[in-house]
Amino acid sequence: MILPIVAYGSPVLRKVCADITPDYPGLDKFIADMWETMYHSNGVGLAAPQVNKEIRVFVIDSEQIFANQDEDEKGQYPDEPGYKGVFINAHIVELNGEQWSYNEGCLSIPRIREDIMRNETVTLQYLDEHFKPHTKTFNGITGRVILHEYDHIEGKLFIDHLKPLKRTLLKRKLDDISKGKVNVDYRMVFPK
Repeated sequence: MILPIVAYGSPVLRKVCADITPDYPGLDKFIADMWETMYHSNGVGLAAPQVNKEIRVFVIDSEQIFANQDEDEKGQYPDEPGYKGVFINAHIVELNGEQWSYNEGCLSIPRIREDIMRNETVTLQYLDEHFKPHTKTFNGITGRVILHEYDHIEGKLFIDHLKPLKRTLLKRKLDDISKGKVNVDYRMVFPK
């Protein structure tokens, strides 16, 4: 089932999410719905708060980014061909490497894209959809997508990484999104 995406300004996007246990009700269906929602919305990652759940779950598929690259872009990132996976109860173990800039967007903040600085690598402890534990290091585009989604389960948004002046300049656009004054080709729910 395709779930509605929660829009900027909704309180759930600012909550630090809770870890879950294997008996979380309807988890398999929820994860399947997250995949369907992410692909329907043309996203490469989706976190539970974006579909109104305060739990530490996100999905990513950076393989899509590499599959849609132009020939001259191939081989630019160390994580090619990307990674597809479910992350449950993720917690950062370590951030490493230089910070680098990449143009990011967010399904909850449509029509706004900005260059965001993030570390080159992230090491995470997390559980997969079978609750099998992993400690893995990710880099390149995959690491960036993971950090973006990880921010969501920590109650942060990509715009929080912008300088105050830049955020001030975006205020009207952000206010319009929270009021529902935005056209997207996926279903959204807006703050009341």
